[in-house]
This record gives sequence, C-alpha cells and structure tokens, in this order.
Amino acid sequence: MKKPRPGFRPGAALVAAAALALPLTGCTTVHTTAPAAARAQTASGTAAAAARFGTVDCREAKCIALTFDAGPSEHSAKLLDILKEKKVPATFFLLGKRHIEKYPELVRRMAAEGHEVASHTWDHKILTRIEPDEIRAELRRPNDAIEKLTGHRPTLMRPPQGRTDDTVQKICKEMGLSEVLWSVTAKDYKTYDPEVIKERVLKQSGRDGIILLHDLYPGTVPAVPGIIDALKERGYVFVTVPQLLAPGKPKPGTVYRP
Repeated sequence: MKKPRPGFRPGAALVAAAALALPLTGCTTVHTTAPAAARAQTASGTAAAAARFGTVDCREAKCIALTFDAGPSEHSAKLLDILKEKKVPATFFLLGKRHIEKYPELVRRMAAEGHEVASHTWDHKILTRIEPDEIRAELRRPNDAIEKLTGHRPTLMRPPQGRTDDTVQKICKEMGLSEVLWSVTAKDYKTYDPEVIKERVLKQSGRDGIILLHDLYPGTVPAVPGIIDALKERGYVFVTVPQLLAPGKPKPGTVYRP
C-alpha cells in the first residue's frame, strides 16, 4: 500500500485531471452498483410505485443523467438558464473552497430550481491519499455549507478523479453518503470546443448513462443545448441521479457507476 500524502489544491485551472480515467485504482477492489441493479433491489408493488419521481420511471423510460462537477462558477448562471429553458434536471457535485463560498446564490438557485445538489469535496483533495480525519473534513465542510444555504444535506458525493477505496467507502457510509461515478466523459478540461465536447458525449451515451461535465470551463456550457437536443431526439429522458436509481434509494457507502 502506498503511504498517504497530501492531496493537491486546485487553483483556477482546477480539475485538470478530474475526469482522468482509471477511476478505481490502488490496493482495493471496489465493487460498484449499476442504476438498474439499484432499481431492482426495491420490492415491487405499492412501495415501489410510491418511490417514483414525478412521471419518470427509469424501469420503463430510456433515462440518462446529466451531472456537473467542480462548480459553481461564473458560467453556472447561464447553464441554469439553459436547463430551465430545456426543462432538464441535473445533478451538481459542488466544490466548497472558492466555489460554494464564492457563489452561494447559485447554490440556492440550483436547489430552488429542482436540481440535485451534491458534494465534490471541499478542496478537491484525492481522498485515497489523505488520512481518515482529513477525508471526513473534506466531506463534512461542503455538506455543512450546502445544508446552510439550501436546508438540505447532501446524500451524494463524487470523489475527485473518481478515486475511492475501502476507507473512503467506510467513511461515506458513516456520514450517510453514496458515491457516484460516471460512464460518459467529454474530457472538457482538454478542449474548449463545444462541438468536440458534444460529439464526445453523444458517442459514449447509452441508457442509464451518467454524463460527467464541468461547468467551470468556457467550452462546456455552450455545448449543453446541443447535447440535450440530440439526446432527446434519440429518445432519452433526462433525470437526476436519485431519479435514475428510483424506486431504489441511494445507500450510504455504496459506489454507483453504470
């Protein structure tokens, strides 16, 4: 096992590696749960029907989840305008330092407009490289801030670079958090060309997919309308991550990945 070492502190360039591949590395074999498996774990009948979100039932609909990491940013207001116009819910995995702190009004708006507000840690430290008490602080601080702003404590988190292990999962379970990974990445930290970002997303998208984008890069938000329109034409229904799992509910300590 490698010895823990301090995680990096992202600056303006922030998550240059946030979606870098190999999401589950290290000394531990991490077991993940697919959305379809989460839905199947719930008993059938009235209890399952009652757990549906609105009119969307992903056991029947061709669902896909649009998620954004590392915001809010100066681009997030425009993104929220687009999502409102297109009537598309999203899941936002927010950073604390320099983001939640800087744009509290956008955090409130995300929640008020029906999006799922979740955590991407406080300072984007790689959780598998730091000590347990520091992991707890990285997870607790954004949740405290989000709860203070929205009245709702997050139940979902996305680990930086998707890196998790037994210790991270144990702490997440202790703190009531589920981990959410992804199946689609545009690597929008490598290109600011909206057309390239859109094509990468469309090429990888499939039923029950979880799309990873970053609303802090200048090319990403301009790509979103085209992504939404093209996927709707293909018959997809956009949902939040909890909707994707419904009628199942996210279980603390579980890692979800399509």
